[in-house]
Amino acid sequence: MDILVLMHHLYLVDGSGFIFRAFHALPPMTRADGTPVNAVFGFCNMLAKLMVDNDADHIAVIFDAGRTCFRNRLYHDYKAHRPPPPPELIPQFALIREATIAFGLPAVELTDFEADDLIATYVRLARTQNAEVTIVSSDKDLMQLIQPNVWMLDPIKNQKLGAEAVMEKFGVPPEKVIEVQALIGDSVDNVPGVPGIGVKTAAQLINEYGDLETLLAHTDEIKQPKRREALVTHAEKARISRQLVELKSDVAVPVALDNFAKKDADPNVLYPWLEQQGFRSLLTRLRTKGLPSTDHATSPSISSIESGTASHTLEPPVISRDHYIIIQDDATLDQWLARIRTAGFVALDIETIDSARGDIAGIALALSSGDACYIPVAHRTSETAEKLALDSNPTPAPQQIALDTAMRALKLLFEDTAILKIAHNAKGPIERLIDHDIRLSSLDDIMLISYALDAGLGGHTLEGLAERHLEHQMLPLKDIVGTGRTKTTFEFIPLETARDYAAERADIIFRLWRILKPRLLAEKMMTIYETIERPLVPVIASLEKRGILVDRNELKRMSTDFAHRLNDLEKEIHRLAGHPFNIGSPKQLGEVLFDELGLPGGKKGKTGAYGTSAEILEDLAAVGHDLPARVLDWRQIAKLKSTYTDALQTQVNSKSGRVHTDFGMAVASTGRLSSTDPNLQNIPIRTEEGRRIRRAFIASPAHKLVSLDYSQIELRLLAHVAEIESLKNAFRDGVDIHALTASQVFGIPVARIDSAVRRSAKAINFGIVYGISAFGLARQLGIDQSEARAYIDAYFKQYPGIRDYMEVCKKRARRDGYVRTLFGRKIHIPDIKDRNHARRNGAERQAINAPLQGTAADIIKRAMIHTPIALQQAGLNGKLLLQVHDELLFEVPDVEIDKTITVMQSVMTEAHSPAITLSVPLVVEAGSGANWDDAH
Repeated sequence: MDILVLMHHLYLVDGSGFIFRAFHALPPMTRADGTPVNAVFGFCNMLAKLMVDNDADHIAVIFDAGRTCFRNRLYHDYKAHRPPPPPELIPQFALIREATIAFGLPAVELTDFEADDLIATYVRLARTQNAEVTIVSSDKDLMQLIQPNVWMLDPIKNQKLGAEAVMEKFGVPPEKVIEVQALIGDSVDNVPGVPGIGVKTAAQLINEYGDLETLLAHTDEIKQPKRREALVTHAEKARISRQLVELKSDVAVPVALDNFAKKDADPNVLYPWLEQQGFRSLLTRLRTKGLPSTDHATSPSISSIESGTASHTLEPPVISRDHYIIIQDDATLDQWLARIRTAGFVALDIETIDSARGDIAGIALALSSGDACYIPVAHRTSETAEKLALDSNPTPAPQQIALDTAMRALKLLFEDTAILKIAHNAKGPIERLIDHDIRLSSLDDIMLISYALDAGLGGHTLEGLAERHLEHQMLPLKDIVGTGRTKTTFEFIPLETARDYAAERADIIFRLWRILKPRLLAEKMMTIYETIERPLVPVIASLEKRGILVDRNELKRMSTDFAHRLNDLEKEIHRLAGHPFNIGSPKQLGEVLFDELGLPGGKKGKTGAYGTSAEILEDLAAVGHDLPARVLDWRQIAKLKSTYTDALQTQVNSKSGRVHTDFGMAVASTGRLSSTDPNLQNIPIRTEEGRRIRRAFIASPAHKLVSLDYSQIELRLLAHVAEIESLKNAFRDGVDIHALTASQVFGIPVARIDSAVRRSAKAINFGIVYGISAFGLARQLGIDQSEARAYIDAYFKQYPGIRDYMEVCKKRARRDGYVRTLFGRKIHIPDIKDRNHARRNGAERQAINAPLQGTAADIIKRAMIHTPIALQQAGLNGKLLLQVHDELLFEVPDVEIDKTITVMQSVMTEAHSPAITLSVPLVVEAGSGANWDDAH
């Protein structure tokens, strides 16, 4: 007869969370047969501790059954951007389930559901028996389950979490968490939410309206226009998000609660299993101190493991700020420097006073997981700031090492080539330290390691990488310095707070380096990182530091001129409309175009307003309607004025007189660099107004700007990879490639090709590289789609190898999830199997173009890497200022222009060697002038 065991306290362990924390906290380990076991060992330690550190009478470990579940049918992109598990973790999943059973615990999972759904269901079932429930997890998604007698236990801090913790995290009680999550989404799980809605705003809205549906029914009451528009536009995304984040509590559980009754581990099962894994030190301790049991003995202190013949020192399995220190004296700093020299590596992060002032406020260092410090060098108390102008005796600054003293001590360390420095976005520390005459050497950059491994699978910010790989949410900077009127600068942050923020960053950098760096070799991406990405860092740092000279007076003249032109265009537009209206308002413009003037093609969106995108206006202008044509002119001038002629005047550095753009090295999935603050890569060059903007970028006295630009590099690469002999011969012979294409496709002798036919061939040549459709070509050339389709069909008939290449690219992307450049760079295409036709077509076009654009990016990066030494060896003083797609821009002394062009053309045309040999020549066109436009 079965005896019913009454349940008083149920422990539900989030097994998946334990797995990833154990894996990322411990260094690689293998048992005697070569099987990876670091996650298994960490998991066993955590179970051993958990078994004695609780008062539960029922306990179970809940796992995810697989990577997909019913939510993927609700929303195909759910968790779509999560990278697959590391190869060395995959064989450990089964062993971890074995470990759970060996410790005498149920291992529960259910196909098509996530562990969180099972936990939610078991919570409901346990509460029907009036049992208390503790959910052992730090996963914020489980906070919706907190209620009276149901808590979470954060294993990181060993902290019990109740309703107060939920209020602190989400700003709402537990029962409203899913309403907030529906609005904010989740970038890690790819839950869309409503763009622009953060936690504070979401909490405010839910506290006011009660739930999502009530809020969406009252969006007309939202006073903020952008917020109201976002809620209306993305209402369905919010509804889908709510379905995704709400945990199911009615799952048909595979194991009944009665089976969770806590029992002692069987030594006849556990001991042989631990022996088989090679966990001898853990086995010895358990035999000495006794197995984890239902009594509350002191848990063993696990500090080392002997696996095979190797001995490893374990580090904390969780991320805690408890052991970070502040270095405030020379003696402690010297001790740390000695430890770093012994280790041969250190992770670092530099905190600046603010984004506008790049002065160093402090430096964080980390030697291992959890072992980090912060060295403040320029902190002040907020009271000091307030009293400086009024009080002759302000509160003294916090105790810290003087900036100059710290820099002298750190200089030898940072310049020592035998010590590896590990950073995130390393060009930042390079630029900060160069101001103190420190040349940072021997760098690893985890941002670029991640970029080399996972380009296209998500962002590479430190915060994003911490969530993706460590399941850890870092301390946000805005929580430290504040926002709006209360925002302060880092120098006024209390030292303890600054320590927690900065040291955590160094700690996370170290942990991520240990996870990501081994993948480079395993996934054959070491060459991309070591020969292209890493050596480019100091080159980009130099570009950003150097900046480019801008003629402020010319910008002022252009701003004034643009203002006059905008005024004239506004009057003309109002005359054509018959009355004044706000041209910048899509709603008012749509009403004028489609309601008042009755123009064709008006379509209303979800907000009830007509669409007035550039494409719509271009279509209307193409058939002879004046008002949309003038609006396009007005928009272009307005954008140039606000983005460039006005903004650039405020972005000129007061010290250098130059503009210093920020080059994003891990943004574009293809490997291209991006440019922000200001964006110098999007200045239009096909319009007179855009060229005028470039005239404001000038050379210093006795210098000229020299432009070197790869000619048709992607077309040349297409001819090479698709093996089109006629195109390859044309490039070798210097033939007009567009005239040749027109002749071969349309059957017209080259001598009779007119400009219109050549323009069509040019559009096809460049469009094919981007997977252009008949619709896109028709729009570009102003012809019918049937005629455009005939052009494309004729093109492929003449060059069938190009169609074959395109099909191969799409097939590889569908098979592998990525494509490669000629240098081996992986470019992931996550939407290649998307059910949405438009997204899938876009991904296919990306799969076609990415290998070409990515190879071109690799080539120009290699050229940039070789540039400094080539100029130095030639005794030349020219300096690289900018990289814009296929162009390099230099500032060169007048007397060195010809020689610089010769040297750089050689560098750029040979940048593909020796890694690959192209069957077509690379051609670099050069020009020079007093300003950027004249250099073309």
